[in-house]
Order: sequence, then structure tokens, then C-alpha cells
Amino acid sequence: MEQKANNQYLRRAKNSKKDEFYTQLADIERELKHYKAHFKGKVVYCNCDDPRVSNFFHYFSYNFDKLGIKKLITTCYKNQKMDLFSQNDTECAIYLEYKGEKNHENVPDPNEIGIKYLDSDGDFRNEESIELLKKADTVVTNPPFSLFREYVAQLIEYEKKFVIIGSLNAITYKEIFKLIREDRIWLGYGFKAGNAYFATPHPREFAKGVYNEKTGLVKFRNVTWFTNIDISKRHENLILYKTFNPDEYPAYDNYNAIEVSKTKDIPVDYIGAMGVPISFLDKYNPDQFEILGITDRDNNSGLKTKEYTEDCVPNPGDLNRRAVIKIGDKYKSTYARLLIKRRI
Repeated sequence: MEQKANNQYLRRAKNSKKDEFYTQLADIERELKHYKAHFKGKVVYCNCDDPRVSNFFHYFSYNFDKLGIKKLITTCYKNQKMDLFSQNDTECAIYLEYKGEKNHENVPDPNEIGIKYLDSDGDFRNEESIELLKKADTVVTNPPFSLFREYVAQLIEYEKKFVIIGSLNAITYKEIFKLIREDRIWLGYGFKAGNAYFATPHPREFAKGVYNEKTGLVKFRNVTWFTNIDISKRHENLILYKTFNPDEYPAYDNYNAIEVSKTKDIPVDYIGAMGVPISFLDKYNPDQFEILGITDRDNNSGLKTKEYTEDCVPNPGDLNRRAVIKIGDKYKSTYARLLIKRRI
């Protein structure tokens, strides 16, 4: 129920464009400690971050020498005021280029480093922002969830390495799933216990249980880190121990594959196609498994065997979107499933 509620809130925020969520420093530190070697000698770009308040700027500027960063660039969107919750009420924005300068207190102070002004609003899609992007090697930030497709497409177009935050639902986006299937992007380490906490300028959008008045934070369980940087977890084998039997792993009625409802239950002795939860990607090792497709909307795997019609079922639209298990004369639609098989 909590996952479903989280999806609803993220979808509502995305549709209303009120999807600014400010990342906690502890979460940034917990994720980026796995990438330290990849920042050495690199230009890091945080292009959704006001350097005066961003925890991404804080992390990279305070660890600038330790990480061996060449240069840090940050920009923000429609904001010239120093306020965590930008009102996006100006047509111009600011940016900063940091090369390790510190004030007399040995602190990287953005105002002393020198805030610069953009002629444009700081949108990552405009020419000024793209010129800054071209200077960068690696992009690290929390982009607007509503623009995730465009944001990732731009990073791919300009061949940038990245570590960014996005909704788990993005895995099912046609454009994003294609990149995942081609092993061009994958999941990072994720948030502690799967709980992502963010500050938000729109607390009234969220119900009690999602927004905590005491902390001023919202909690999501369907948000994670996406990256295209090679990390060690990507090469760790998932330990399999269960064996296949047709009663526990029913075949789909409309796909040439079996249902595996939990990633940990993938049978060790089954070599055919399997449908697994999208959370499988958190354990995905491309040397151990091959991703064949996803049971969402289209037949991108070539494994779909049937299209339902109103002549045989009352709700063909719902059933045709997903993998279906037939129990007696009843049809049960599953959640979106990744279709995978073991590499032998």
C-alpha cells in the first residue's frame, strides 16, 4: 500500500510540475562513497543545484581535494535568491565554477568564490547550460522527475557519465528501459533501507505518512540512483538456492515465460525466460543474467504469445498490458515484470 501511495504522490507531483525534491547530505555521502575513484581528475557538473544551498555542491566542494576533482560547476533554475526553496520567479539564474579556492577559514564559500549570472533561466536544455555540460565529464544531481526522460536523453547524447536520482517507475519508461536493456544505464546502490527522504517546497501536496511535519521531509520508497559508471555491485552474483517446479513457478498465459514473484526465489536450475519484479535490477549482474524485455505495453521481448479480446475476457486492455496467470477460468494480471534469463 505504501508503494502504491508513493507512486500516486510522485505521479501527481510530476503532473503538476511540483517535483522539486532536495536531497539530504547523508544520502549523497552514502551513495557517492562508491564512486570516489571515478571523480579524480574530472570536471563534475551539478546542473540542478544552487551552489549556495545545494548539498551536492557542499559534498563536492568540501571533498574537492580528497576526491582530486579538476573542477566543479553548478547551476540552478530561475533563481537568484539564496533560498533552499527556489520560487523560480526570475528569468535568469546563477552558476559557479569552483577550482578548489577557499577563504581564510579554509571553507569553500560560494559567495567568495564568485557567483556568476547566466543570461538565461538555467534550464538544462538551453544553450548556456549545454555549453557548460560540454565542459563536464560527470554529472551528479537530482533532476526534476517530470523531465527525467529528457534529462537522461541529453546526458546520453553528450556522452556524459552520471549519477542521478530518479523514480523507480522510470524503469518502465520506453526510452529508459531501452537504455537499461542495452546495459547503457543501471541502478546505483540506493537509499538506506530503501527510504529516500527529501525536503520539499510543497508539503501540502503530501499526506501524513509521506510528509513528516517534525522533520520537514517527505519519504519515498520508489526512488533510487541511476548511473552509467561501472560499480562493483554490478559484478556481484546473486546467490540462487531454490529449484524449479511448475506448481510454484506458473507459466504465463500470454508470455513464453514463468512467473517469479520475488527476486530471491529465482530458480537455480531454470534456463528459460522468467518474469521478475523490476526491483530485480537492484541485484542485476549482466554477467549472470540477460534482460530480454519488460511486460509493459508492447511486445519488446518477442516472448508475447497472445492478445486478449472482448470475445474471451471482459477486460482485455488491462490484461494486454501485463503478464497474465490463468488459474482455472480466472485471469490474474501481474505487476510489471522484467523478462530475464540466466546466462549459461
